[in-house]
Amino acid sequence: MKNISVIIFVLVTIPFGIVMADLRVGFYNSTCPNAESIVRQVVQNRFKTDPSITAALLRMHFHDCFVRGCDASILIDSTKSKSSEKDAGPNLTVRGYELIDEAKKNVEAACPSTVSCADIITIATRDSVALAGGPNYIIPTGRRDGLVSSKSEVNLPGPSFSVPQALQSFSAKGLTLNDMVTLLGAHTVGVAHCNFFQARLSKPDPTMDSTLVATLSKVLLNKGVLNIDQQLALDKSSAPLVSNFARNGAAFQQSFADAMVKMGSIQVVVGTEGEIRQNCRVFNQLQQKNARAFGIF
Repeated sequence: MKNISVIIFVLVTIPFGIVMADLRVGFYNSTCPNAESIVRQVVQNRFKTDPSITAALLRMHFHDCFVRGCDASILIDSTKSKSSEKDAGPNLTVRGYELIDEAKKNVEAACPSTVSCADIITIATRDSVALAGGPNYIIPTGRRDGLVSSKSEVNLPGPSFSVPQALQSFSAKGLTLNDMVTLLGAHTVGVAHCNFFQARLSKPDPTMDSTLVATLSKVLLNKGVLNIDQQLALDKSSAPLVSNFARNGAAFQQSFADAMVKMGSIQVVVGTEGEIRQNCRVFNQLQQKNARAFGIF
């Protein structure tokens, strides 16, 4: 089966400002004033040839923030002795790491050891959303990078979840039903891998349009097919929100911007905690240890 591709994200730009505890808008104004523009340039260059990068970054950001908070722990590579979050099942199809690497390299050249990988993910995701036609929201920065990344800690809400099951996961992170419905609206952009919905075809889901089932069984087209997306429109708790967003694009735009900023503040590492990684894929201590082993330090 081929993957399903959807690259339409029908939103308009609505800038707004916000300041959150321990994070602030313009955090790098004095220490690295060009940080956000450097990241934006990398995202713009990639988007020109691969518009689906928006979906990739949204997914990366979501998967990072839902495990240990928004601390870039998803970027760490596994070692021979330790499997990182990257090796967990839900993260095997996460992509876009090379974009973060490029942005980090360019930022490091301008401002060494100043801008966190966690902030780069957040900034890059925001910029990719705007390029795809979404809201150009303002985000506070000041996140630091975490010091732990473990495959065993990855426990993410899946596409086969019911609305109550998904809400339990979102609520545990301080997000509301409205936040959940809004954030899952990002499924209108990107790709859906066959294994996430194949069961709905082999044993047809009665809630799924029969014509869509027949079509997807032959060739996958630009349709939303994840079970959780269907359930959001059917469950009595979420259906009114879905209907309202369908009627009121402006409400969805504002809600999406607010929810993205809120998600980006989940369990952030700030102040003197954590570190500012020099290489997003490696903890500084391990990087320095490897460098000493090769006589670099």
